[in-house]
Amino acid sequence: MGRNIVVVGTQWGDEGKGKIVDLLTDRVSAVVRFQGGHNAGHTLVIDGEKTVLHLIPSGILREGVQCLIGNGVVLSPEALREELDMLEQRGVPARERLRISGACPLILPYHVALDMAREKARGQAAIG
Repeated sequence: MGRNIVVVGTQWGDEGKGKIVDLLTDRVSAVVRFQGGHNAGHTLVIDGEKTVLHLIPSGILREGVQCLIGNGVVLSPEALREELDMLEQRGVPARERLRISGACPLILPYHVALDMAREKARGQAAIG
């Protein structure tokens, strides 16, 4: 049985989890994103090239690393498509190396519209 490494943040984000995962990626065959959504993000600079990812695990930038999105990730198909397109335009074969759980909950355009309508209805009590 292989060894697994888990990187978890215990604060409110911006703790450097993405950088730690990137440092460890040279030693692994797969990187899994197990929770969160596209509102989070991680910025990587590899060989002087800056890449900002929101859904796809940072291992996608390393050749030969399989990336997985687990069923704890709330998935926006639109955000995923934009991220995949950006990576493919840069020569990263993201579609070949990415696997997504069929049990991921989806954020669809009507969810966004409902959320905006609810916030508008709250008026001064809106939380953003």
